[in-house]
Amino acid sequence: MTTTKNAKTTKSKSSAKGRATVATATDAMDGVYLLKLALYVILGSMWVKLSHGDGMSVPIPIGFVIGLIFSSHEHFRIDRKIEYAVLMVAMLVGYFAPYGLYVSW
Repeated sequence: MTTTKNAKTTKSKSSAKGRATVATATDAMDGVYLLKLALYVILGSMWVKLSHGDGMSVPIPIGFVIGLIFSSHEHFRIDRKIEYAVLMVAMLVGYFAPYGLYVSW
């Protein structure tokens, strides 16, 4: 009976260590996920606005295109649908915000 008791204690110790490792890995993944979302918000909101004088202006969502390329070729895919949604919302906000690259000729 002592051998089964020792086996149970060893198993519970190793599972407790495993839980601590999983919790640390999950915390690291949360930070990576938030960093990626922040990157997509910044990229998605970048526009290049070309203008010729006062009459004609052509906005190009260059950040959205770069974000799509990055999300389709990245190594750590978390959820591509969420990444696309964040890019779309940031693109709309960036269109109305007064920042980006303005080029006039």
